[in-house]
Amino acid sequence: MAQQRRVQLSTQRPTSTVCVLGTELSLDVCGSAPKDAVTFHVQGTPGVKVYVVHDTQSVKLPSSVSRWPLAAGAEVLLSMDALSKDVGDEKVRISYFGEAGGVPVGRAMLYLTCVEVSLDADTTRGGTASRTLLDKAMWTWGPDGHGAILLVNCDRDDPTAKMLDNSDTAIRSYDDLKDMSQMVLRTRGPRTIFTGHRLILHVDYSDADKVGVFYGGNSVALEEYKHVLGGSKLAYTVKPSRHQEESIFYVEGLTFPDVGFSGLVAFHVTLLESPEKGLLETPIFTDTVVFRMAPWIMTPNTAAPLEVFVCSVDNNEDFVAAVGAVAEKAKCPLTVCPPLENRQDRWIQDEVEFGYVQAPHKTFPVVFDSPRDWGLKDFPVKSILGPDFGYVARQAPEGSSSLDSFGNLEVSPPVTVQGKEYPLGRILIGSSFPRLGGRRMAKAVKDFLTAQKVQAPVELFSDWLTVGHVDEFLSFVPAPDRKGFRLLLASPSACYQLLKEKQEEGFGEAAMFHGLQGVPRTTITEILADEGLRKFNSYVQSCINWNRDILKRSLGLAEPDILDIPQLFRGDTAHGAEAFFPDMVNMLVLGRHLGIPKPFGPHVGGQCCLEERVRALLEPLGLTCTFIDDYFSYHVLSGEVHCGTNVRRKPFAFKWWHMVP
Repeated sequence: MAQQRRVQLSTQRPTSTVCVLGTELSLDVCGSAPKDAVTFHVQGTPGVKVYVVHDTQSVKLPSSVSRWPLAAGAEVLLSMDALSKDVGDEKVRISYFGEAGGVPVGRAMLYLTCVEVSLDADTTRGGTASRTLLDKAMWTWGPDGHGAILLVNCDRDDPTAKMLDNSDTAIRSYDDLKDMSQMVLRTRGPRTIFTGHRLILHVDYSDADKVGVFYGGNSVALEEYKHVLGGSKLAYTVKPSRHQEESIFYVEGLTFPDVGFSGLVAFHVTLLESPEKGLLETPIFTDTVVFRMAPWIMTPNTAAPLEVFVCSVDNNEDFVAAVGAVAEKAKCPLTVCPPLENRQDRWIQDEVEFGYVQAPHKTFPVVFDSPRDWGLKDFPVKSILGPDFGYVARQAPEGSSSLDSFGNLEVSPPVTVQGKEYPLGRILIGSSFPRLGGRRMAKAVKDFLTAQKVQAPVELFSDWLTVGHVDEFLSFVPAPDRKGFRLLLASPSACYQLLKEKQEEGFGEAAMFHGLQGVPRTTITEILADEGLRKFNSYVQSCINWNRDILKRSLGLAEPDILDIPQLFRGDTAHGAEAFFPDMVNMLVLGRHLGIPKPFGPHVGGQCCLEERVRALLEPLGLTCTFIDDYFSYHVLSGEVHCGTNVRRKPFAFKWWHMVP
């Protein structure tokens, strides 16, 4: 429905007003009628479309009815399809008649000037701001949806700057402008009309701290771009150029969706009219465009790797070399974080999570910094943040726990659950659920992840582990069939079954931890005879089974989508579980190349039977298994290969705005 405005008329003097292209004017024919008038006649010049609304019927003029009764509810509607060449070049006359008819008892004259005022953005999501018939004030999801998109400008395009680009009110480079979305104000019609009317670009008070708007006028020089809207600036008076019909504004997002912020931001342009000097201006037209802030999106193990990260610390040279060898096989660059930057903190998976943001015009990676803040706390800002590489963080004012480390933050590949599609997968986080008390992920982190909307989080039970991370009992690997992946789950049951098989084959005296200096060797028979270990692993299996059921329901999985990886744990219910031997699901996945913690299992026929079983499970999927010795450099410190590495991956081909959350 067209935007409509009520216009008061007068029989004492002519009235002049503006008709904005695409809108309707409703004339108050009854309010201006002389007291003895009973009918009226309407006549307009050719550029004006006139309708009379009478008895709920809308009649386009000219019509066979020449005079209309001045009944309650009588209304005249006007619209114009063509821009005026001069001010007041179209007009409408209302003639009023008394009972006797004949000579009019009064006339009201309205002079009209048709102009265009339009605030546009990339509503169609094609990459450029353009005119559209779509409702710009609405934002809709899905492949047929519409609505403009903003990126949070959280990178640092000027390496010499001290702050993120969304923390200042300056344009430091043309690259900074490219991160922003264009918003175009179009003004057409007689230019003199805009000297007598004011155009105000404004933002709602509740949205002002979420955005920044820059305007350079007719100039392309960086120094001419000024911060005109956002923060404490709620409105900006636009002065249309006499020679240009378009004013281009650049809009940046300042903050991601979160609690209390849905991600939607509205901008308005309002045309103000001042009837007489000394009187306040009145709004006569408003156009609105709504943007949605692009969410932060995680990438799953199954996404193509772009860059592998590992820390160089004391005595882990062999581990770094082994990770480098797997990265080389996968043709993936390796970035080594040096000791000066990691301060002997090797757990790079726990410090950060790599994701990305995307709009139709731009995509760039964004690192999410955990509240953990150990030795690596400065690494994301000092070494990752930069041109077209953004940064976001959330703190835990209540104090962080191990569950706030990002080994406890994973995402599944795309899934469909009972007909509901999750084309970007679902985030997986660990919690103390279903146990009362215990540790949970910080509210600020969990709220942030939930507010992104596009990867609806699933809460798993991980507090049974000493460290408490979901990557200690699950992983995903690519597969050529079924859903395109397999979920790997650590399985004490599968391990006991394998060891029992080997004992029955006569290998009961084969021992674990062969070749590890100072580590007691334990035979298959001794492991199977250890009732305390068996009981504890039965408890562990029940915890993993609980998660298995949640994952099957939440990700729409069937048993053939899951592979059980042999694994034993040790510990007690008071202090939690740790891996008895290197935890093989805690692996590095680089395409079809896997870097798996070397389990140092019993040797049967010259082969580690644990490695052999894992190869038998994974190699038929086209995967290559490389077993990495992390025993002294990571395993004895309660972590493994995945904990000690991180991967930046290729964004999804699927556009997030095409989904329906």
